[in-house]
Amino acid sequence: MRVLGIETSCDETAAAVVEEVDDPAHPWIARSNVVASQAAIHREWGGVVPELASRQHVRDICGVVERALADAASTLQDIDAIAVTQGPGLVGSLLVGVSFAKALAASLGIPLLPVHHLAGHIESLVLQNGPLPPPAIVLVVSGGHTSLYVVDEPGRYRLLGRTRDDAAGEAYDKVAKLLGLGYPGGPAIDRAARTGNDRAFEFPRMRITHPDRRTPQDPGRLDFSFSGLKTAVLRIVRARASAQVSDAFTDQEIADLCASFQRTVVETLLDRTFAAARSHGAASVGIAGGVSANSRLRADALTRGERDGLPVYIPSLALSTDNAAMIAAAGLRLHHAGVRAGWDLNAETSLALFP
Repeated sequence: MRVLGIETSCDETAAAVVEEVDDPAHPWIARSNVVASQAAIHREWGGVVPELASRQHVRDICGVVERALADAASTLQDIDAIAVTQGPGLVGSLLVGVSFAKALAASLGIPLLPVHHLAGHIESLVLQNGPLPPPAIVLVVSGGHTSLYVVDEPGRYRLLGRTRDDAAGEAYDKVAKLLGLGYPGGPAIDRAARTGNDRAFEFPRMRITHPDRRTPQDPGRLDFSFSGLKTAVLRIVRARASAQVSDAFTDQEIADLCASFQRTVVETLLDRTFAAARSHGAASVGIAGGVSANSRLRADALTRGERDGLPVYIPSLALSTDNAAMIAAAGLRLHHAGVRAGWDLNAETSLALFP
């Protein structure tokens, strides 16, 4: 079976063809995975401008889909179903992908599969590594999301914790902007941190002692918060500005700030991930989402996995950031569960990931 995946939740227009094969150890193969990034467009504004993003999706989507089919040596007649990101994301961006996928599936007379973006990130781990030993603790950490899930069986994702304010990726972007490193902030801080002293600055750690007001029944001890860390960096920048010091931060000071900030983020993410793994008797740990491309997060996660005797699964760099191969993979999961979308499918910006 071949599924065409379409992803337009934010500022990447992506299409991919994923094929199901008869191999229990590695059941899905990405025959193509094409991404048209809009980073250069939004860099001028220091972040994603929703209207610009949706208009660029309209310009790019036909060419991206054609390229994905060509790379997979496929035609539309070879495609058995179309999977598309329904949400969450920017409404204008989502609508481009959903509308395109609905029209294409209807014209071909094939099933339409509605995919949750975070389910795509979780299934990127299976696409890359094959099935994860259950129960698996999966950290999904991206630009707008920082969430912990336990996956007891394929396709069932139970939420354990989430960010209460800024996601880790948002904190990276905001701190990069404070330090004048540009957009996107994650790769810029990761590069700068490589030559920095990660103990030069001691940043505060979050301490959550009360339930989230949105879910008061949940103690929330596995929740995340990065707004305080972002504010701590802001105070350092403002203190330098008000200290009558004419010199800006040196390159080494910027590197030290980045390294110290990154160490705090990574340790916070991994402390909760491995605490969840211990408390739920996990057989494996997965880390997915755009921030999983961070070099320190990848290295430290593998080190902690070795220490705790747990296999750690991380997608390739191409499957870490937003892409359509992960959407097609999640679509295959839905297909086997008998899930289909009707022609009234609509984008949902705050779509919940139900177990």
